[in-house]
Amino acid sequence: MRLYSLSVLYKGDPKVHLLKAAYDVSTFNFFQRSSVQEFMAFTSQLIAERSALGSRASVKEQEYLCHVYVRSDGLAGVVIADNEYPQRVCFTLLDKVLDEFSRQVSKMDWPSGSPATISYSALDGYLSKYQVQTPRT
Repeated sequence: MRLYSLSVLYKGDPKVHLLKAAYDVSTFNFFQRSSVQEFMAFTSQLIAERSALGSRASVKEQEYLCHVYVRSDGLAGVVIADNEYPQRVCFTLLDKVLDEFSRQVSKMDWPSGSPATISYSALDGYLSKYQVQTPRT
């Protein structure tokens, strides 16, 4: 069971943009890592774009399961995991991350924010915490 990506995005008008993300591509060949990470960033954005405000969904993309949660305020989270990782745990993680992110990052920064301008460093910690201690449902 493995988590590969955890992203926070903003679904505004007219499109979705990435605010912050963490990736674990260590299991991939060194030469594939950057393209795998690009694929995950693109897929996260696309899935958030196609999801309605206030919705949760799980989408199969190649050998991955992408779990998305788009809050009614436009803040969205996407977890990309393998097929074995428990869905309920992914949505619990997304709830926790989005709540914390919305408390720490001003809502005024969401529409214009980018990974370079948003100051929120907890994603890497969550990704490794949920990686190592594979929770049981």
